[in-house]
Amino acid sequence: MTRTSTCIYHSLVLSWYIFINYYIFQLGRDPQKCKIFPNAQRWKYLTFLNLLLQTIFYGVACLEDVLKRIKGKKDIKFITAFRDLLFTTLAFPVSTVVFLLFWIFFLYDREVVYPKYLDDIFPVWLNHAMHTCVLPFSLIEVIFRPYCYPLKKKGLSILTVAFLAYISRILWIYSQTGTWVYPVFAKFSPVGIAVFFSLSYIFTTGIYLLEEKLNHWKWGDMRQPRKKNK
Repeated sequence: MTRTSTCIYHSLVLSWYIFINYYIFQLGRDPQKCKIFPNAQRWKYLTFLNLLLQTIFYGVACLEDVLKRIKGKKDIKFITAFRDLLFTTLAFPVSTVVFLLFWIFFLYDREVVYPKYLDDIFPVWLNHAMHTCVLPFSLIEVIFRPYCYPLKKKGLSILTVAFLAYISRILWIYSQTGTWVYPVFAKFSPVGIAVFFSLSYIFTTGIYLLEEKLNHWKWGDMRQPRKKNK
């Protein structure tokens, strides 16, 4: 992509995510519909956290596009590095996990992840906006724009911390309410839940490594160089 087309694309995607978040916020203000998310509990779902994450990422990407046109590459190294780190370690892996896990469970038994009564609250197009479109947007970023990857230890550490933070939140909510964020967990034994979390972590790290391979295949080695000792 040229700089201009990239800037326009990022602006359009950012506007899309802002619209989706605003639309969901408006749904939450409906006295009837907001009952499914009391006390802003929609933030316990990875789907909504991912929408917020994608909005932040594309906001940073737009800022980087604009500053690059104004100041040039040398003066915005920090913004560029932050954009790359945010996308490679969080934005791409999380959007891919949301897409794959949602549709795997949905096709297996939608009641454990997206009960039918939600169709009366979230239109079909919004369901696809939350769970389908997130992956194509991320793939476009990988295919049409090079990203500088951190060292594997750093990248996987950030991803691991984010994963553990979310799992901890799920367990904390269960300890406080006695109900699982996702009904599918109620079907598992404690050992089964531990196995599921472990496999989910392996699955997520596999996505991160595959993403890096895809970027390397398309653009060559874009890993961030080590700083030389002065």
